[in-house]
Amino acid sequence: MLVPNKGKNLEISIDGVSYLRLPIKTRLINPSDDLMKLLEEYVRPHIQTDDLLFVSEKVVCICQSRVLPIKDIRVSHLARFLAKQINNKRGTPEFRGFGHSTAFAMQLFLEEAGYLRILFAAFVSAITRPFGIKGAFYFISGKMAKSVDCPMSFSFMPYLLYAKRAPLNPNKVAREIHDKFGIETVIVDANYRGAFSLGKSTSAISEKFIQALVRDNPAGQDNEMTPFFLVRKT
Repeated sequence: MLVPNKGKNLEISIDGVSYLRLPIKTRLINPSDDLMKLLEEYVRPHIQTDDLLFVSEKVVCICQSRVLPIKDIRVSHLARFLAKQINNKRGTPEFRGFGHSTAFAMQLFLEEAGYLRILFAAFVSAITRPFGIKGAFYFISGKMAKSVDCPMSFSFMPYLLYAKRAPLNPNKVAREIHDKFGIETVIVDANYRGAFSLGKSTSAISEKFIQALVRDNPAGQDNEMTPFFLVRKT
């Protein structure tokens, strides 16, 4: 029986329709693991007709070896400067982790989006912020760069000491999962601030629906080890 993670609910209502978000627990996943084999072992036994599958981008990154120890990241002066501009609300109840305010994460962010794009994003953010316009930096940088994370998880060893790049070809990964398991798939980046898709097996699944469905991050953000969850109409 699939049960909700601590503090989460299985059921959610969107536009008058109720859905179950069924988290699937796994063992600790390592860079040597094969994503398709993991799905075969943990997900296939639970699939029913018309289910949707949501896959955490973190597990895709791990299986693609897109994680690396922070000690191996060569941090530039620009990354250090930009990281200091990120307000992570440390010392307040709103603090949820260091994220891009670490020089390690910002360095990978720069490499993912490109230096010129990030400099332009920082410039636009600086001139629009006084007018109350928020989010320009991440909007211009792009959601693939935004999915860079450091540390990967806040209390989950060994990845507490690792940084994560964006997954490679997430749309392709989603389509391959669909072709093998016959289930529409979304590669999703979800955290305490919300969620967005990085890859989808079909464009018929709207971003609005995805954000509403996982706005409370049913897979959790700690050591739940539920990188997959099925979505099913009740």
